[in-house]
Amino acid sequence: MNNQAPNTARVIPLRPAAEPLWRDLVGEVLRRERQAQGRTLKDVSDAARVSVPYLSEVERGRKEASSEVLAAAAHALGLGLGDLLARAQRELAPPPAAPVRLGSLRSRPAAAPSRRSAPSATSAAPYRGLALAA
Repeated sequence: MNNQAPNTARVIPLRPAAEPLWRDLVGEVLRRERQAQGRTLKDVSDAARVSVPYLSEVERGRKEASSEVLAAAAHALGLGLGDLLARAQRELAPPPAAPVRLGSLRSRPAAAPSRRSAPSATSAAPYRGLALAA
């Protein structure tokens, strides 16, 4: 008889699966733009003055590139850094909400506007604070 616990490892995810990392989004945008232009990693890495392996790792979301490297890669693709980041941000944005049918909302009468009158000098409560005498 063996009284030892089974040798199993528990896997703890590093991040929730539903939320992508920024570096993944930026890398996807860079790769999609490069492929849309029909350019190779070598061509873009030469223009951006970064190594092919490094640019490949950035595209795959394996490296957290500096703003200088992202700007160089974006410019090599004919984009500004702001354009690159805006495209990545759109990937993060939730999809637009489904339209609501007007018939699905219950109709309720609108509340009448409140008509509050300003308190008159005679109906106001007397001031009970500190009074200074001259």
